Amino acid sequence: MQANFVIDLGEKARVPILSFSATSPSLTSIRSTYFFRATLNDSTQVNAISALVQVFKWKEAVPIYVDNVYGEGIIPYLIDALQAVDARVPYRSVISPSATDEQIVEELYKLMGMQTRVFIVHMYGSLGTRLFSKAKEIGMMSEGSVWIMTDGLTADLLSSPNPSVTETIQGVLGVKPYVPSTKEIQDFRVRWKRKFQQDNPYIIDAELNNYGLRGYDGATALALAVEKAGTKNFGFRKENVSSRSSTDLATLGVSLNGPNLLQALSNTSFKGLTGDYHFVDGQLQPPAFQIVNVNGNGGREIGFWTPTKGLVKQLVPSNGTNWNSVSGISTLIFPGDTTAVPKGRGISTKENKLRIGVPVKPSFRQFVDVIKYPGSNTTKITGFCIDVFDTVVKTLPYDLAYEYVPFAKPDGEPAGTYNDLVYQVYLKNFDAVVGDITMLYSRSLIIDYTLPFIESGVSVFVPIEGHNIENAWFFLKPLTWDLWVSSLIFFVFIGFVVWVLEHRINGDFRGSASHQAGTVFWFSFSTMVFAQRERVVSNLSRVVVIIWCFVVLILTQSYTASLSSLLTVQQLKVTDVNELVNKGEYVGYQKGSLVLGIVLGLGFDKSKILTYNSSEECHELFSKGSGNGGIAAAFDETPYIRLLMLEYRSQYTVIDLSFKMGGFGFVFPKGSPLAPDISREILNMTEGDKMKGIQDKWFGDQTSYPDSGTSVPSNTLSIKSFWGLFLIAGIAALLALIIFIVMFVHQEGRGVLGPSDSTTSIWSQIRHLFSIFNQRDFTSHIEVNGIHLPSQSGNSAHTEIHGYPSSAGCDTSRNSQAPQVTSADQLTNPNQEMPVKDNQKSNVNHETPPRTDQRSNAIIHQRTNSY
Repeated sequence: MQANFVIDLGEKARVPILSFSATSPSLTSIRSTYFFRATLNDSTQVNAISALVQVFKWKEAVPIYVDNVYGEGIIPYLIDALQAVDARVPYRSVISPSATDEQIVEELYKLMGMQTRVFIVHMYGSLGTRLFSKAKEIGMMSEGSVWIMTDGLTADLLSSPNPSVTETIQGVLGVKPYVPSTKEIQDFRVRWKRKFQQDNPYIIDAELNNYGLRGYDGATALALAVEKAGTKNFGFRKENVSSRSSTDLATLGVSLNGPNLLQALSNTSFKGLTGDYHFVDGQLQPPAFQIVNVNGNGGREIGFWTPTKGLVKQLVPSNGTNWNSVSGISTLIFPGDTTAVPKGRGISTKENKLRIGVPVKPSFRQFVDVIKYPGSNTTKITGFCIDVFDTVVKTLPYDLAYEYVPFAKPDGEPAGTYNDLVYQVYLKNFDAVVGDITMLYSRSLIIDYTLPFIESGVSVFVPIEGHNIENAWFFLKPLTWDLWVSSLIFFVFIGFVVWVLEHRINGDFRGSASHQAGTVFWFSFSTMVFAQRERVVSNLSRVVVIIWCFVVLILTQSYTASLSSLLTVQQLKVTDVNELVNKGEYVGYQKGSLVLGIVLGLGFDKSKILTYNSSEECHELFSKGSGNGGIAAAFDETPYIRLLMLEYRSQYTVIDLSFKMGGFGFVFPKGSPLAPDISREILNMTEGDKMKGIQDKWFGDQTSYPDSGTSVPSNTLSIKSFWGLFLIAGIAALLALIIFIVMFVHQEGRGVLGPSDSTTSIWSQIRHLFSIFNQRDFTSHIEVNGIHLPSQSGNSAHTEIHGYPSSAGCDTSRNSQAPQVTSADQLTNPNQEMPVKDNQKSNVNHETPPRTDQRSNAIIHQRTNSY
C-alpha cells in the first residue's frame, strides 16, 4: 500500500521511484513509467513452486498467506500455476498480520483436519516464525507434511540470527533467486558484516540476504543513472495550486531533471552483485531460482529451476554467461527427519475418515456382499467392487483413510434404490459410493464417476433346448413349409416343361397318359439323386435340365447340412426380441434395475413383466415357462448375465445386445480430486494383470462364457435363402417353353390357322394344333448311339428308335436275332407305337406314307438290359 502511494506521487512529480522491496504483482497493474522494481516480482517464483509440486506428484496444495496486499498479490498467479500441473487448491488459509497465537493455532487445527498435507506459506518473516512455531507445537511439522516457503519468507528466516527459528522449520522447502557465489560478493559480505557488527554489537552472525544485495545493486544503478543524467536542474517547476489545498502534497511541482533520469535508468546496464542488471519496462528479468531444504543450521541446496530447463540438479557455468544443466534433484529430508516422499494427503483421524456408501442387496453378492454379525455387532463387506477399490487406493500417491458404510435400514434391509444411494453423495451424506453402480447420464449431472472398471450393457438371455430327434417327422425340420411346397411345385413344373419340350421328338416321353404322367414325375424327382434314365434330345430341354440340376444340388446339400446341424446343435426357444413382443410372452428383469424402462420402451405389456431377486429365482421362472407363472426371456445387464452363466452354463444363451451402457464406476462428489486419480489407477489396473486376477477370484474363468451378443440361430432353411435359385430356374423354364410354343405355332400353324379354312372355329383350330402336338415329329434329327439319323423325304419312310437304343448298328441283317419290324403305316398313329398285324392295316390313316421296303424302312425296337 505504501509503494502504491509513493508510485502515484512519483508519477505526478515525474520523479523515478526505485524500490528493492516492493514485490507484489499487483503493482504492475499501475503501469507507471516512473516506477522501477529493483527486485523480482513475486509472480516469477510460482512456476518454480508448481514444478516442485509436479515432480513429487502432489495433487493438492493449500496456500497460507498474510491478509494484505502483499499476501493476496501472488495468490491468483500461484493458483494458475498449480492448476497448470493438475494440482488442486481445495482451501486458502488467510491469516491476519495482527493475528494472535490463539487465532493462528485455530487456523492450523482447521488445516490439520483436512486431507491435504502440502502447504505453501507466503507472509512476512515475523508472522511466519510464529506460524511455524505453533505448527510444530501441535504436531504439523511431523512426518507426512510438506511445507514450502516463498522467496520473501525463505530470505527472512534463513538469514535470521536466532537459532530457534531454523530449529522450527527443519525439513521445510524454500525457493529463492539464484545468486552465484563470486569473489565480489564474498568481499562485499565481509565488509558489510564488519560494518554491521560495529553498528549492532549485540547481534552476532547476521547475514545479508538477497534483498540486501539487490538493494545495493539498485543504489548502484541509481548512482550510475545520476552520473549519466547530470546533477543540473534538480529543481521543481511549481504548478498552479489552489489555495484551498489542505496538504503539502498538492504543492509538489514537476521535476525538471526527472525525464532525463528516467531515460538514464532505463538504459543503465552493468554487472552487479546479483548478476546482470538492467531494466525492461521497469522490471528486472527473472533469473534461475534455487531450491533449498532446511536442515541443521541453514538451507541445503537441492536443485534449481530455470524458465527453459525446469527443475535441474546443478547449474554448471559455461563460457561465462550461459549455464548447462544436470538433470535430477538431490535427496530431500522432509519434516520428521525422513527421506520418504510424503504422499501429499494425510492419514485422517478416525473422525475424518471418508464415508464410503455401499449397496445392500440379496442377489449377485459377488459384486458387493454385506455380512452382518449380530453377536459382535460388526459388519464385514467383501466383493469384486470392494477388492477393486481397495487395490486402487493402495496405489494412490497419497494415503486415504476411509470406511465402508452399508446403505441399509436398522433391520438390515436396503434403505432405497441405487438412485437413492447415489443421491446421498449429492446430499454429502456419503463421500463416495463403491459398488455395482451403472454409469448413467442423469446421475452424472449431480455427481462425478470414475472410469468404468467393468463394461456393461443390457442383453436378453433365453433358455436353450435340444431337438427331439425321436419325432417321426423330424426329417421335415431342416426346411420350412414354404420351402417344401415351393420345391414340390418346381419339381412338377420342371418335369412338365421337359415333357412338353421332349414329347414330340423323344419316345421316352410318349406312350399312354398314365405312362407319360409317371414319366414326368419320375424324371423330375429322380434329379434329386441324379438317377434319371431318360435322355433329353432337345437343346431347350438340356438347358432347363442343367439349370434345374444345379438348383437341386444346392437344395440337397443345404438340406444335408441343416439336418446335420439340427442333430448336433441345441436350439433356441426364442430367436429375437420382436418375436417375444409379437407373441405376448412373459419376460423378467432384476428387481430395482434400470432395465425396466428399456423393457417398457420395447413395447412389452407391463402386466407381463416379472421380477426376480437372484439367479436362483430367475432360473425358477424359466423352469415354469411363459404363461405358467414363468418367463420366456430375461433382460439384464451383462455382468449379472455372466454370473448366471457361471451357474447355469449349458442352459441359457444371449440372443441380443442392442443397448450399450456406460459400465460400472465409483461415485464421487462433483469436482472431487479423487475421481481423476482413481480413474488413472483403474486404467493402469485394466492394462495390467491385477484386474484379471480380481475377476478370476470372484467370477471364475471367463474364457468359457459366451460373448455378449452371441446367439444360437435357427438351423431351419426358408424360401428366403433360395428364391434367387428358383427365380433363375423358373425364368429359364418359361423362356424355353415360350420359345418352343412360338416355333411350334410358326411351323404347324400356317396350315391349320390359314385363311383357306375360314369356316373352322378358333377352338377347333386350337384342338387341331393340340392333336398335331400329340403326334410324333419325324422331321427332327434323331440320335442313336451318337449317330444322327436325318429325316427322309418323298416316298422314303421314317425310322424311329423306340425305347432305348441297342449297342448294335442300324443294319439289322447282321444281327444274330432279327429285330421286331413294323411298317411305316403305323407310324402316323400316335396312339399305337407297337407293330400291327396285316389285318389291322385297314385302320391306318390315309395320310400315312405309302408302304415301302420293310427292310429299308424298319423301326428298330430293341430294349437292352444294360439300362
